[in-house]
Amino acid sequence: MALSRAALWLSLIIPSSLLGGALISEYGFGLYPCEMCMWQRWPHLAAIIFALGALLLRKQKASLLLLLLAAAGILTSGLIGGFHAGVEYGWWEGITSCATNVAAGGDMLDSIMNAPLVRCDVAPWSLFGVSLAGYNFLLSVGGAMLILVLMAMGRKDGA
Repeated sequence: MALSRAALWLSLIIPSSLLGGALISEYGFGLYPCEMCMWQRWPHLAAIIFALGALLLRKQKASLLLLLLAAAGILTSGLIGGFHAGVEYGWWEGITSCATNVAAGGDMLDSIMNAPLVRCDVAPWSLFGVSLAGYNFLLSVGGAMLILVLMAMGRKDGA
């Protein structure tokens, strides 16, 4: 069974691009993340680590497992993004109170008082009516499904 090179590279490119985009929107454009935005970042980070391991390992079974874990991380982030988008669109209520960013060091009270208030139920940005969480849902779930399909096709070709 041969692992699909496309699946391997997609498992690295998709979460890296989405996490990179989130960081650029935060630090480059001042779109501070809410608590649910942060929840979406952790599975992408895990997916990047798993994807790098899958790309670097030469052992077939270990690479397959790591590739599956990367796809699961991407899918998890997408599903969290879908839930978050539903909260933003008012389809259902969120399960959390949103947090704000607190700068490390310095006066803690001053940091808290000057931190921007970021609500989970308000989309800070949208394009064509789709929020960042919505795009994360679409790209992550679609990307994870594509990776799994490519893995299945590689399995069929190698079997």
